[in-house]
Amino acid sequence: MSVQGKICSKGVWDESIPGIEFDGNGQSNYSRIFEKMLYDFPRGDKGLSDWMNNVKEIKRRSKNKKYDCIIGLSGGTDSCYLLHLAIQYGLKPLAVYLDNGWASNISMKNIEKITNKLNIDLETYVINYEEVKSVLKAYLRAKLPWADGPTDLAIKAILYKKANEKGLQYILVGHDFRSEGFQPNEWTYSDAKQLRYLAKRFSNLRLKSYPTMSIWSFGYLSYLKGIKFVRPFFYLPYSKSEAKLFLKSEYNWEDYGGHHYENIFTKFIITYWLPEKFGIDKRKITFSGQILSGDKNRESAIRELETKPYDQTQIVLDTQYVLKKLEMTEDEFQTLFKGENKYFYDYPSYYPIYLKFQKIIFYLMKYFLPNKPLMFYQMEERQKNKI
Repeated sequence: MSVQGKICSKGVWDESIPGIEFDGNGQSNYSRIFEKMLYDFPRGDKGLSDWMNNVKEIKRRSKNKKYDCIIGLSGGTDSCYLLHLAIQYGLKPLAVYLDNGWASNISMKNIEKITNKLNIDLETYVINYEEVKSVLKAYLRAKLPWADGPTDLAIKAILYKKANEKGLQYILVGHDFRSEGFQPNEWTYSDAKQLRYLAKRFSNLRLKSYPTMSIWSFGYLSYLKGIKFVRPFFYLPYSKSEAKLFLKSEYNWEDYGGHHYENIFTKFIITYWLPEKFGIDKRKITFSGQILSGDKNRESAIRELETKPYDQTQIVLDTQYVLKKLEMTEDEFQTLFKGENKYFYDYPSYYPIYLKFQKIIFYLMKYFLPNKPLMFYQMEERQKNKI
């Protein structure tokens, strides 16, 4: 998908991005948010020092325990390299894998290879597939962009649950905003309240085995139990392309073809559902982050955006596979695909609470969270500019 309308002078954020604004020099507010994050999370000596302080604290709080942190493992580049990195720094991670029935064979092999070679314990949480199927269909029927939101929510809930079960206070996450960028809230926001509402409304399902975490559970586990998300790649030098080469050499790791392609449903949503139904090309976000981080040429990114984010032949096969696995007819899918687009604010969620109490939440975050959640960077910037 090509650039639409005005484009940021520093990245490739354009007028298709929700809430975007440009100053007199053509710089977008998204670029300013990214620069603020670069300032808040410097690499180099300061980043290494901050990371080493995290490592010391993780080890101190888990002294004499079998594990000292939790790492969610998907078989993708980031999580596999993170597991290697944790061992390199002398940590004792427990790997946790969420099985929702949509993993590619390649990702499963990658998980087996790296956990076996590093001798890492792996715990797998298998969600009842009937619930998975109903939940994913509910999000498609709700005609929301990020129909894979339930997967993100389930992963987060399981990581917190496992950390609480093991008496651990640290969850390491393989997210790197420099190589991935950060998504507009309108594109990807989802929460447990909305998940339960949509499952009931569109699939007549009351969740039983599907892992969720309410805002109140999150408050209890993060504030009172002290469980924290730490993102090592925010502090340490990390190149996804170099990480892939290293993993292939060291662990016989296999590439699965693209960001988040280790999950077949996620791949379908990113490459087809989002761009073709909503005009959302997440590459604009990813490329912009890489451009401002010095890892990608802006002109080449603009040229790459002229191409489709999917292979036409492969997407036909992927669509057939997804519909068959969801037990959804082609007629229903086409009706949803052509139906009126909806967004998270069209359905009940916790988001109004965040907006109402954001000043209090921003204040508390300084004391209870190691990093400010990325969605709050956008909320602050938009409040400042009255977007």
